[in-house]
Amino acid sequence: MEVKDANGNILNDGDTVKLIKDLKLKGTSTTIKRGTTVKNIRLTDDADEIDCRINKMNIVLRTEFVKK
Repeated sequence: MEVKDANGNILNDGDTVKLIKDLKLKGTSTTIKRGTTVKNIRLTDDADEIDCRINKMNIVLRTEFVKK
């Protein structure tokens, strides 16, 4: 299964990506700003989602909002 970012680049476990859009987190009042760097991503069973850690929180991000 190939996991691709918003630009079509292939993502792998441990890659570093940047957000291309401000994202509001459900259930909290936090917003993750555009340009935030996310290190050590983990691929999930779904090709459209990646698992990562931002601000000591484990978060699942859609691949359409990140670029390599």
